[in-house]
This record gives sequence, C-alpha cells and structure tokens, in this order.
Amino acid sequence: MNRTTRTSDRYSRTSGAAGSSRGGGFRSQSSRPSGSGRSGAPGRSGGYGRRPAPQGEFALPVTTTPALPAVAAFADLDMPAALLAALGAEGMAVPFPIQAATLPNTLAGRDVLGRGRTGSGKTLAFGLALLARTAGRRAESRQPLALVLVPTRELAQQVTDALAPYARPLRLRMATMVGGMSISRQAGALRSGAEVVVATPGRLKDLIERGDCRLDHVDITVLDEADQMADMGFMPQVTELLDQVRPGGQRMLFSATLDRNVDLLVRRYLSDPVVHSVDPSAGAVTTMEHHVLHVHAADKHAATLEIGARDGSVIMFLDTKHAVDRLTRDLLLSGVRAAALHGGKSQSQRTRTLEQFKTGHFTVLVATNIAARGIHVDNLDLVVNVDPPTDHKDYLHRGGRTARAGKSGSVVTLVMPNQRRGMTRLMADANITPHTTQVHSGEAELSRITGAQTPSGVPVTITAPVVERPRRKTAPSRGRRSGTAQVRRAAASPRTVPGGSGRQSFTGPAA
Repeated sequence: MNRTTRTSDRYSRTSGAAGSSRGGGFRSQSSRPSGSGRSGAPGRSGGYGRRPAPQGEFALPVTTTPALPAVAAFADLDMPAALLAALGAEGMAVPFPIQAATLPNTLAGRDVLGRGRTGSGKTLAFGLALLARTAGRRAESRQPLALVLVPTRELAQQVTDALAPYARPLRLRMATMVGGMSISRQAGALRSGAEVVVATPGRLKDLIERGDCRLDHVDITVLDEADQMADMGFMPQVTELLDQVRPGGQRMLFSATLDRNVDLLVRRYLSDPVVHSVDPSAGAVTTMEHHVLHVHAADKHAATLEIGARDGSVIMFLDTKHAVDRLTRDLLLSGVRAAALHGGKSQSQRTRTLEQFKTGHFTVLVATNIAARGIHVDNLDLVVNVDPPTDHKDYLHRGGRTARAGKSGSVVTLVMPNQRRGMTRLMADANITPHTTQVHSGEAELSRITGAQTPSGVPVTITAPVVERPRRKTAPSRGRRSGTAQVRRAAASPRTVPGGSGRQSFTGPAA
C-alpha cells in the first residue's frame, strides 16, 4: 500500500526544508531591534504613528504629510513630454490604480510604501517616476544615478524590458546586473555609464567589491518584491547596499505582500512615506477563480497529464527541480508540448524557455517557485499547483501569473487526502474561499474546470525555433576597387595549395 502511494504521487514535494530554512534564516534577523537607522542614526520613519496591522502583517506607518491626490490620466502628471509621448505610443492613457495614486507623490520626490498584487502595474508605478526624475542627467563611469533591487533574475529582466521603451526617448541608459550572466560584460556596461541599474543583491554586491560600481551617486532607490528578498535571506545584503546610497535620497518599496519581514526596511529606510495599498494583502481579485481539486494519489498523475493537454497555455508549479523534470518528460511522452524552468537551468536556458513560452512555441511551462514572480505572459488563463505551496504568500504569487491587468483566470490546486487540512489552513491565511471539487481523470468535471482532455499519446520533441537572419545588403559596385581593397580581398581569398592536391588553405590578415 505504501509503495503504491509513493509511486503514484510522483510529483508531490520531497522536502520543505529548503524553503523554510531560507525564511527562517531571515526571521531571526528581523527580530533584532531595528530602531537605529543607517550608521547608527535614528530610524527614518521613527516618531510617527503606526496603523493597526492585519494578522501576519506589520503595523503600517501613518503618513504625517498629506499625500497628493490621485490622477485620472497620465497627461495630468508632470512628466517630460518625451515620456508622455512614449506612453501614448504604447497605448497607455489611463493609469492603473496604484499608478494613479502613487505617481503624483513619487514624481514629487516622496518616499512610497506601495502594496499591490502582481499584475497591478507596480513596475510603471515606480518606474515612470524614477525615469522622469533621472531624465536630463548623465551618469559617470561606474556611478549609477538610480537603482532597482529585485530578488530574481527573471524579475530583473522583466523590469528592464518594461522600462526600456520609456528610458530610450529620455536617452537614459539601463543596465541589468544579475547572476548567471557574464560579470565582465556587466562591469563593462557600468564603466561605459548607466543612469539606471536593475540588479539582484548578490551580483550588485560582487560588482561593488570588484570596484566596478559605486552607489554614492544613487538618488533614487526602489525595492521591488521586498518581501521575497527577505524570505530568500537577502536582507543583510539589501541593508548593506542601502547603506551605501546617497543619504536623503528617495526610497520606494513595492511588494505584493507586506509582512513583518519587511518592517525593518520600512522603519530604517523610509522617511514619512506615502502608504498605498491597491487591494488586501491576500491579493483578492474579482476576475480570478480559485479551485481546490481533491484527487486520489493513484489518479493525480493521469489528471495532471490531461490538464496539460488542454487547449491554451498553462503554468504548472511543483516543489523540486527533479519533479519538474520528471513531469516535463512525461508530458512530452504523452504528446504535450512542455518545457521545464527551475534553478538548475543556466540563465540563457531560462531566458530562452520563457521567450518560447510567451511566443507559444510550447503550451505548458512546468516550473518551481522560480516562476512565481517576475513573469508576465499575455492571456495566460490557468495556473495549476500540482504540488500545493506550503506558504500562502507562495500561493498568491503563483496565482498572480494569471488574471493580470483586469483579465480573467483560474488557479487550480491538486490536493490529495493527506494534504487537505494543510490546504484549508493555507486558504484561510490567504483570505480566500475556493471552490472545492472531487475530480477524477477522464471525467467531465475536471474538463469543465480546467479544459482537460486526453493527450494524443504521440511523443513530441521541443526544438529551438529557427530564426531567420536578415540578409546583409550588398553595396552597389562603384567601378574599380581601390588598391587597398584589392589587397585585402586577395589576402583573404582561399588559394589552392601547390602540388595539385586540390586542398584549400585560408590565408587571412596577419594578427
């Protein structure tokens, strides 16, 4: 009996130790007294009132200086004309709520503490203000003027991609500093000068220690998804970096959840911040449906494959990279176009996989929590927790990959009998009341909720799409070539080796 259960539940979590040890490592840090600010100075936000905190959250600071009112359109904001024109070219006229509420204040230089679920528009909420306030300035070598700290490489790339169309018209140079990529190239970008740097804490710390970057000219600092940086154990690195930026500069902290791990950053680094929350910490979204599907262990594998065979894209989350690889292999063998994404892949592999998923080269992305934040896929309407998350924040961030920017979507969690009690607690912590249904593979109810259907059974192989390279344009002949050009052409042409062997040698210019 036990052997059957273990074999059937092929993709259930093998251990929760890794995730818990990371979060636990920081919790001991956050419990220290943090009333002191940088270099022993008093905390920036000390001395003003605190708002009562919902369960699991810290008491939010009460703003002493009244916030500026929200705007109805981007045109109502005091931003450079080139930036407004770029917004218009992108079809952006009306800001999302978090943008409308925070931009008047961030453009005025106020510190901001913003909470909004993933997909609510946080990136432009801080990004437009950062670009507008940096416009017209030029960074010196190795000395950026604005900094965005993020927890993962994927989120760093997404932030860079989202801000690039607005940075270019302002002639602002952006550089992305993340692990898994050439540190020499990143150092070169800093040497050439970059006004805006988007970075993960570890890689930025490495560059600073090498002497390739200094932060004493940074006037604007953004922490995006600060709670995840805390959960991942980055807090010592983050505080070390924040202590190096210019004192008195603008600080913006944005996150989908604001739990007690973030309290240290708020009290130590934000000064009289404007506090704005788009929606509750639970991230409740009216366009998102939550389903808990009760499945038997012996039937879970078949149900998962049928969900993968649906029409349309889906992200499936599992706990470990080994489970991700196994499920991806089984999906491919059953005829489902799938690919894996986890920390065991190189950065170039991860970037290529995400791009292929976004363009529809395959339809199922099987991933660990590495894909829970910082990934945006247009029209993704289903997220499946093949392994239920152990933490309600992970659930919210996984689910945040769908129902973004007002679109509708569903989050489905497959729950076996021994997981039901834990899932009930998790949903209560997330303040979510899901639809609970008993399902079986091959039945109509599973298909109704997820679009599941029987896989073809014909194995498929995912190959990289062929990219057509543009042909070089040949300049029209202008008559006789110059003597120098003729010499170069002759030197670079293949010549027959003497002796009539028919082999060719290649003689190029001298090194």
